[in-house]
Amino acid sequence: MEEIATPKRTKEIIHRHGFSFKKSLGQNFLIDQNILHKIVGAAGLDKTKGALEIGPGIGALTEKLAQAAEKVAAVEIDQRLIPILQEVLEPYPNVTVYHGDVLKLDLQQLFKEQFGEVSRVSVVANLPYYVTTPILMKLLEQRLPLENIVVMIQKEVALRMGAAPGGKDYGSLSIAVQYYCEPEIICTVPHTVFIPQPNVDSAVIRLKVREAPPIDVDDEGHFFEVVQSSFAQRRKTISNNLKNRYFSGGERAELDRLLNEAGIAPNRRAETLSIEEFANLSNILLRAGVR
Repeated sequence: MEEIATPKRTKEIIHRHGFSFKKSLGQNFLIDQNILHKIVGAAGLDKTKGALEIGPGIGALTEKLAQAAEKVAAVEIDQRLIPILQEVLEPYPNVTVYHGDVLKLDLQQLFKEQFGEVSRVSVVANLPYYVTTPILMKLLEQRLPLENIVVMIQKEVALRMGAAPGGKDYGSLSIAVQYYCEPEIICTVPHTVFIPQPNVDSAVIRLKVREAPPIDVDDEGHFFEVVQSSFAQRRKTISNNLKNRYFSGGERAELDRLLNEAGIAPNRRAETLSIEEFANLSNILLRAGVR
């Protein structure tokens, strides 16, 4: 049987089922075999491992995952795609399709149901642009037993996830992702290899999930709050941003003293601070009772 991810087969499936794309769901189906092979290869799957796919569409990537992994669970939010997936994935008994919103699903329970017999699990997905960050943060914050997260996302967002301090792409998303993972951009993907074509180019990024964060923080929630507050207005100094959040009464001298204790000049901007500097600052603020 011809593989799904070709222009001819994709169009044939869409037309046969009378399927129409919903812009609100960010539906763009990949029609390039080479990119699919790169995505699956980056996940390092084999027949001892499992894969969770989010937004399988008409099953182009699901098909490849089923061939590479021992067990695949695919979560699709669009009810209209469920019968299509059941049809095209019939040759693959190792795939289970869930109808639902991954942001509302109990993923811990799904992992117990689907991946009890496999050694490691990776998330592999072509994510809708509009929910990329919420989905990734849910996967990471829930501390699911993941080996890799390999996703195709908007190129601009991928660059932000992998950015180092000092550049315009570096921000709170960079720090959040790098706290949990080691990011690596695998390839860029032109908008021309999708039906329908999105307005922007994409990138495939692999997030290798860390066994432990690269830094020690006394309170994770406080650490991320300090990071978010520091980037609240990028053009402002870290002192001004943190003053607005924690010292609205005007105790500027105390804030600057704590910044100096952390070895951070108050006139620096957040994008110049490393994740280690943010961790040290968060711990110093917390121990001084600033929260």
